[in-house]
Order: sequence, then structure tokens, then C-alpha cells
Amino acid sequence: MDTSDRYRHWQLGVPLAVALVVTAFAACSRKSDSGSAAATEAAKPVASTASAEVDPLVQRADSARIKGSPAAPVWLIVVSDFQCPYCKVWHDNTLPAVEAEYVATGKVRLAYVNFPLGQHAHAFVAAEAAMCAGTQGRFWEYADALFSTQNEWSPLENAGPVFARLAARLGLDTAAWSDCINRHVMRQLIEADRERSLQAGVNSTPTLIAGNRKLAGAAPIADTRRLLDSALAEAGRSR
Repeated sequence: MDTSDRYRHWQLGVPLAVALVVTAFAACSRKSDSGSAAATEAAKPVASTASAEVDPLVQRADSARIKGSPAAPVWLIVVSDFQCPYCKVWHDNTLPAVEAEYVATGKVRLAYVNFPLGQHAHAFVAAEAAMCAGTQGRFWEYADALFSTQNEWSPLENAGPVFARLAARLGLDTAAWSDCINRHVMRQLIEADRERSLQAGVNSTPTLIAGNRKLAGAAPIADTRRLLDSALAEAGRSR
């Protein structure tokens, strides 16, 4: 059986796995969303895409957050929050090695999944900003920019000007990018990410899911290697 056949899917191309907790590192834990205006707004019901045609912008953004060969035997799902400092630690310190050793070599296909936490006032808008950058094929570049400037925009009352500056710096069509955010084009996809993450037992960020294994927290590369190597071994046995 092809590896992709063993997964249920997120909104479009990103798989959902029922995972076993392996171990945990420092992480941002989920709290009540009642104190976050952004989370309250984001939680409003939206129309299901199950029977409706999916917006081409959403399809484009969903594809943009995936890296690696379609033939890779294992998915690595990174469930993350752009305002979480531990997500920044993993992104800055571990992700580059994962990309070099597993993604670039065709072993692993990588996907970013949004899990904006209610206690982080700018997390949902940051997710919208990154996904809207994805409509122009620049999701990962924008994600890098968000994490590299996290200490700058995280304490602000209004992070919007910083997000706009990052879009301009990356050479995005800022009018189209702003329209995507203002119309909340990505809200449904981000909410779908969050709900499916909860269904998979995710309660903190970052959380890594590979095969039937889950690793919570800012895992260093040695522990991330163990997660991926175990998933690859299991995938090899199941073929």
C-alpha cells in the first residue's frame, strides 16, 4: 500500500496521523481561548468546504507549505504557532538540519500546520499572513521572517505594520496579500488545521508528527532524528 493511502488528510494536501507520544520538551501549552479576541473571532462558524469548491488561493497556500518529494515514504507534520518562542527555537535550531538530512534527500515530506494558541494575541493573524504569502509561493520565506522577527512584533499592541513590512521586504504583491488577510481567506484552513490537530491529541506547540509517532516541544536534532528514523523504519517494514 502506498504510504499516502494510510493517512486521512487535513484541508487539502497535509495528512493527519493518529500519533503516539514519544517524549516531550519545552513547549507552549494550550490554554483557554476566552481571553483572546483573535481566537474568538477565528472560532466563528464558517462554511464547510466538504461540498463546496475550494478557493484556488487556499489550494495554492496549502501546497506552498509543503516541502519535499511526493515520493517520500514519510510525512513530517510540524504543528506550530508563529508567536510561540519554543516554535522559534525548533524552527531556528532543528529545522535546517531536518531539511538538509531528510527533506532534500527525499526521505521525508514536510508540512507546516497552524495551531495558533489563544493566549498569543497575534498568532492567528500571523498564520493568516504566512498562508496569504503562500498564495504567492512564499510561505516558507515569510515563516522564516516571522520567526526571525518574533521578538520584535510579539509584544506590540498592533503587529500589522511589521507583518506588512515583511511582505514588502519579500517582494510580495502587497495589495493582493493585504486583501487575502482582510477578507480572511485563510481562516477556514487555519481553523481546520487547529481542529484536526486537536483530534490528533495536540495540546502544545511545537508538536512533530511522523508516521504513528508524536514528539511534543522544541526537540533538538538528535531527538528529531530518532523520531524520523523510527518512522522511516516502520514505513519500510510496511511496504
